[in-house]
Amino acid sequence: MSILTALARAEAVESGRAQPLTTVRHTHIAARPLVLVPLSLAGEAAAPLAAMVGTDPAAPRLLVVANPRDRTQRFDFVAQLARVLLSYVDSCARAVDTAQPSKVRYAEAPQVLVPNRGGVEFVRLLGRSTRFRRTFGPYPVHRSVPLLGQWLTFLRERADHPGSATLLAMTEVLGAHWATGQSGLEDANLAALIGWIDPPDGLDGATAAALAEDPLRWPPAGPSTDPTFDNEILAPALATVARAADDHAHERAVAALAAAVSDQLQPTWELVWQAVGLLRTRPPGASVEARWAVDRDVFTVYHMSLAEGTALPQPRRDSAVAAAGRLDRLEREQARYDAQRALDDPLVMAEFRLAGEAFTGTVVAASPNRVDTSGKKAALRPHITVQTDDPVRLEPGAQLVSPARLAQQAVVVSVSDVDVVLELSKGMGRSVKNPAPGSVPEVGDRVTYGPVTDSYQPPGKFPSREDTPWTHGGPPPELPPTDLDAVEDWS
Repeated sequence: MSILTALARAEAVESGRAQPLTTVRHTHIAARPLVLVPLSLAGEAAAPLAAMVGTDPAAPRLLVVANPRDRTQRFDFVAQLARVLLSYVDSCARAVDTAQPSKVRYAEAPQVLVPNRGGVEFVRLLGRSTRFRRTFGPYPVHRSVPLLGQWLTFLRERADHPGSATLLAMTEVLGAHWATGQSGLEDANLAALIGWIDPPDGLDGATAAALAEDPLRWPPAGPSTDPTFDNEILAPALATVARAADDHAHERAVAALAAAVSDQLQPTWELVWQAVGLLRTRPPGASVEARWAVDRDVFTVYHMSLAEGTALPQPRRDSAVAAAGRLDRLEREQARYDAQRALDDPLVMAEFRLAGEAFTGTVVAASPNRVDTSGKKAALRPHITVQTDDPVRLEPGAQLVSPARLAQQAVVVSVSDVDVVLELSKGMGRSVKNPAPGSVPEVGDRVTYGPVTDSYQPPGKFPSREDTPWTHGGPPPELPPTDLDAVEDWS
C-alpha cells in the first residue's frame, strides 16, 4: 500500500466515506456492457448452479441448472449462456470504425462485467472446461458450447493485460478509484465496498459496510453461495426437484428453485449496475480511449480469425517459451499503463513523485534557442532548469515527459539537490533555431515531468518452441484434442 493510499484510507475512516484515489476514470465503461453474475455449486469449482446475465439493468435473464450434478443439464445451461453471450459478441462486430480507414477495426468490443475476482475465475474455469468439447462422438455437446469456451478463454486472457476492459471485476475497478476505511480483503465484498463509496442516506460507510455483511440482506456476490442458504434453502429445493413424480410437480419444483436463486442473485445484479453508474460519474482519462482501441483491435482480429477458421487453438497451458514471452509482454504493458495513468491524473502522478520517479517544480532558467551541433545535423535542443522540492531519484539520461506537452521529450542532463536540468526535443515546430511560441517552458512556469508512456522497450529474446532448452523441459509435445477432453473435469 502506498503512502497516499494509506492516507486516503485514514481519511475515509475519519470522514465515514470512501475517498477518491484518482481525479478521472482510468477504465473504459462501455455504453452497453454485459453483466454476468454466476453461482456455482459448493464444492465443485465452475459447476454452474445459476447465472443472471444481460445488458439491460431492468431485464436480467435468469439461467438455472435444476440438477447441477447432471452432466446433460449442465451443458444445457452452458448452451443457454452461449446463446446470450455469443449474440452479444456478434452484436459488437456489426459496425466498423470508419475513423480508421487504413485498418479494419470494429466500432465496439464486448465488455463483460462480473462482481468480483471469483467471477473472473469462474469465467476461466468454465472456458477451460468447454472449449475442447466435441459436437460429435462420445459426450457430444451443442455446437455453441466449444465456441463459448473459446470466447470465455479469450476474455479471461485479456483480463491479464493491464488497462484492458473486456472482462472486469467490479470490486477491483472500484478499489482502484476509491479508498475505503476497511481492509483490502473486506473490499472484495461488493456490497461493503459500495457501502463505503455511496452509503444510503443517514448512514456512514462503516455502518453501511457492516449491514452489507448480513447474507439475508446482501447475499454473497458469487460464485460461491452462503452456507446457510445451501443448507436451509438450496439443498431442500434440489431434493424436491429430484423427487418430483410427474412433469407438473417437476415444473413447480424448478420454479421454486429458480425463485430461490433469483433472490440470491438479484441484489448483486443491482450492485453491479450501481457500480457502473458510480464509475460513469467520473470523466475518463485521456488515454482510456486509446487502450479501448487496443481491445477493439484484438477483438477484431480474433473475431475475424474465428469466422475464417484460422484462429490458433488455445492451449491448456502455455509452453515455457510462450509463458516467458507472455510475462515479458505483460511487464512492458504494465509499465506503459502506469505511466499513462500518471500523465492523465495528478493524484496518480503524486505516487511517482513520492517515489522519486517524477517531480513538479518551477523553471528557474531556460535556453530556448540552444542548438546541438554535435551530430551530423544541427538540431534544436533547448535546456531548462527546474527547481523542485520533490525527492528526485533519476539518473542522467532518463527520459521524461510533461502532461502539458505530451508530444515533447525531455532527457535528464543533471540532477543536484534542488535543480534538475532537462534537454528538450520534439514538439517545438520545424525551425532549427526558433521554437514555436509556448512550446518551451519559460522562467517562472510551474511544470511537472513524469515517466514516458511509449518509450521503446525491446522485447525479450526467447528461443523458438522447438529450441526450448532441456532446463525448461525441452520442446513440448503436441497435444491434439482427444476423446478424453470430452470428460475433462469442470475444476
